[in-house]
Amino acid sequence: MSGLSPGNPAACLHRSAADNLGAMSDIATRILQSLAAVDAERRRRAAEPALAAGVAAVKAYQQARFERTHADLFGHPRFGRAARFFVDELYGPQDFAQRDAQFSRIVPALVRLFPDDIVETVEALAAVHALSERLDSTMAGHLNGEAPSRESYLRAWQATGEPRSRLGQLDLVMRVGQSLDRHTRSLVLRTSLKAMRGPARAAGLGTLQTFLETGFDAFGAMRGAREFLASIQARETALVERLFEPAAVAAATGAPAPDDPLAQLP
Repeated sequence: MSGLSPGNPAACLHRSAADNLGAMSDIATRILQSLAAVDAERRRRAAEPALAAGVAAVKAYQQARFERTHADLFGHPRFGRAARFFVDELYGPQDFAQRDAQFSRIVPALVRLFPDDIVETVEALAAVHALSERLDSTMAGHLNGEAPSRESYLRAWQATGEPRSRLGQLDLVMRVGQSLDRHTRSLVLRTSLKAMRGPARAAGLGTLQTFLETGFDAFGAMRGAREFLASIQARETALVERLFEPAAVAAATGAPAPDDPLAQLP
């Protein structure tokens, strides 16, 4: 991912927004702080090309792992669209620098224009983004330039540690999914979101508007996301817990049983 240099207009806008933290609501402050943490990771990687390459490799590996773990959901006529939304918007290696720069610039407008429920969804999205970026950087550091494999990834995972952060990361992803599911059940919210297209784009919120509409469409098509989200949460929790087991490294060097969560690692 590319960083925001000190001379970049987006960085200047970000600093301007940060100067106004005291005048914002608590939720706006939290969103901006999360985006600032993401920006700090980008600038760190921009200064360390080897770290940037390592993070890109970690992200690509994790996307492949997610698609492998949930292959049945990707191929499911009801859940496939939502699974693709998850991997593209929450798990994938995409560069969200432009989206984040927009968010940083217009956080006050975001809180003022959008309904509270949607703002809370954006807060969870920003929080998981910040946490994921930090953990990915740490993972890449522990890989020391080695390409991710089942064994090297597991070793880096255990060296990174932070089991509570890993489960918190999953909880935030579930929170985003549950919020989108809840929003799609509200005709008022869906109507309000469509009505926001013009004002949102005029306020510089076009990227956020697209994200929300894509999420609404993906989750709305499922007509209920409880089964989808429960499946992801159960599988991801089992994998997280297995990766922290001391004996997992030894098991990863061999051929894990098909029902072992380690078999989900490429």
